[in-house]
Amino acid sequence: MSSVMSSVIRGARRLCHADLPPLGSFLSPRHLRPARSSAPLLTCPQRRRFASKQVKGQRKDQKQQRVKPKVDKQEVEIRQGMTAAALAAAMNKDFEHVLEALLNTAVDLDSLDPDSVLTDQWIKEVVTRSGMKFKWAKLSESRERPNRDAPQRPPADPSCLVNRPPVVTIMGHVDHGKTTLLDSLRKSQIVASEAGGITQHIGAFLVQLPTGEKITFLDTPGHAAFSSMRARGANATDIVILVVAADDGVMNQTIESIQHAKKAKVPIIVAVNKCDKPQADAQRVKQELLAHDVVCEEFGGDVQAIHISALKGDNLVALAEATVALAELLELKAEPGGLVEGLVIESRTDKGKGPVTTTIVQQGTLRRGCVLVAGKCWAKVRFLFDENGRAVPEAGPSTAVELVGWKELPSAGESILEVESEQRAREVVEWRSQEEERQKLLEDQSAIEQKQQLHLDEYRRGREALSHLSWRQRKAAQYRANKSRFAMRPSERTQSEELSLPLIIKGDVDGSVETLLNILDGYDAQQQCQMEVVHFGIGDISENDVSMAETFQGSIYGFNVAASRAIEQLAAKRGVPLRRHTVIYKLIDELKEELSAKLPPLVSENVVGEATVLATFDVSVGKKKVPVAGCRVQKGQLDRRLKFRLLRGRNAVWEGSLSALKQHKDDVQAVKTGMECGLSADGEVDFRAGDVIVCFEEVEAPQVTCWDPGF
Repeated sequence: MSSVMSSVIRGARRLCHADLPPLGSFLSPRHLRPARSSAPLLTCPQRRRFASKQVKGQRKDQKQQRVKPKVDKQEVEIRQGMTAAALAAAMNKDFEHVLEALLNTAVDLDSLDPDSVLTDQWIKEVVTRSGMKFKWAKLSESRERPNRDAPQRPPADPSCLVNRPPVVTIMGHVDHGKTTLLDSLRKSQIVASEAGGITQHIGAFLVQLPTGEKITFLDTPGHAAFSSMRARGANATDIVILVVAADDGVMNQTIESIQHAKKAKVPIIVAVNKCDKPQADAQRVKQELLAHDVVCEEFGGDVQAIHISALKGDNLVALAEATVALAELLELKAEPGGLVEGLVIESRTDKGKGPVTTTIVQQGTLRRGCVLVAGKCWAKVRFLFDENGRAVPEAGPSTAVELVGWKELPSAGESILEVESEQRAREVVEWRSQEEERQKLLEDQSAIEQKQQLHLDEYRRGREALSHLSWRQRKAAQYRANKSRFAMRPSERTQSEELSLPLIIKGDVDGSVETLLNILDGYDAQQQCQMEVVHFGIGDISENDVSMAETFQGSIYGFNVAASRAIEQLAAKRGVPLRRHTVIYKLIDELKEELSAKLPPLVSENVVGEATVLATFDVSVGKKKVPVAGCRVQKGQLDRRLKFRLLRGRNAVWEGSLSALKQHKDDVQAVKTGMECGLSADGEVDFRAGDVIVCFEEVEAPQVTCWDPGF
């Protein structure tokens, strides 16, 4: 560089000292300045500066020409919280490519599926290892979404309130006469039509007493399985009538009903039933209730206790009067105008009507054409039916009706709110769905972060164990450890050998399905057999249910639902167990039997005989010497067809079968107590004098599941 610059400078100096006339032949006169001009001549330092700048520019151009063109890498747009499938799609690759890129990292590939959310670190790692470059997607400014939920109506003006009938829930233990009491009040025969003689749904009825007062009654199941239904009934009521059998006393579901009523802060009236029986003891019932803080009036409390006989109709007028008197004391009022508020007591799917709910109106008046929202479902009311199936034009406060017009089936226990229009109803449902999805995403993200932290800790522990190795040795050790683990793709890996029972649950109403799911949530025998509900729904068993059961190799359990002959034939053809019941505890019993049938049998040992080794010797069989033990049978007998165990002191030295059992040189099948024999084992065994040989048989017994649903 210095030599080039010096040559340039020397050339500039010669140009400065050169005579101008010889250049005249090459340049025109207008390009030359006059000899005696007053303008200053161009000095050498200026020429030097111009020359050096020109040379630098030339060198820069030359460098730019020598630079190799860069290879354009594929650019991948990434964002936070991407799933493995979304990342693969952004890279135009498949899910297997993401797995390969994450080999020998801290990510647990066994639990990684296409829907797994990756952290920012592993998203970048996958893109970088794939020979691509990433850029962050532009995120729109997160704005807090306005609350579009339907608000509850404000408190009504006291001047607009009117008296309303009380909502009374009949609760108590199973078979204590709750439905019979309701039959006597409304002069019907419900109990005769109930499967198994027990109530398995919530029933809502309007009863008009002879005095003219109206009472809305809710009949709840008393069986232990229906705890959620009883809780829902207590929350929807004004008064609880606690039915206790005088001959049976306070039972488990009686106590549970008391707890539900106290939690809902609802007053209680005790109806001591079956007082007509000879063994009835109403006084004992009242004393037992004292232990659960239910103090009757005769003991100084404020709880009314009425002695009745629901079957014969004795003293029912007194019970009705006590209910009306308590309702007047509570001053139950509601506003019949304004937007409707209510509660879903039960929901089901009817073949002709579609989604149907049993609803209690709490505020306002429900009419045809009202637009309602319950949970994530909405409805435009098409029809209203009373408990007798008659269409009614409207339903005021405290009235129970069947409501037809739901777009989807809401869950039992949901609150009902009226909105202005169908568009507003869709807006509310969409907002609630998004809120639920957002909450679920936050919960999933938290669970994912905890699991990733566990995997990271495990990965670090593994790295610490290999920290003394060089990086080549470490990679080789990791490869050997993961060679068998990643020999196959996840889609090709064999399924685990764990026992499992996938279930598909179908019920007639939402409350029945809810009850079954609550029972199955209490399953605690996962160490014996895994049980998983892969699908549940309301309505009759369909072809889709059979196909799903076949896919998961599971069973279908239906409660109070039907299955057509074609569906039964299809299930039999595909080998899908189809079990339908109308009584809940029979369904659970059959489920326990199926779980027990899945379990391997329990193997127990039954000792048949014992013998002591007196001496050992070898016998030649062809060219081979076989060790033989001379024994005397001390207990029972030795049977050659069974298994044997050799004990030396307290240690078991050998276990297996015999190759020969002889007595006086004759092959025998069995040797009894006190007899001597010679035996040889199937395999090489070192017999010694004084060893004990035990003959035993393995007995298989069916294993029973340890799950106890509590009833």
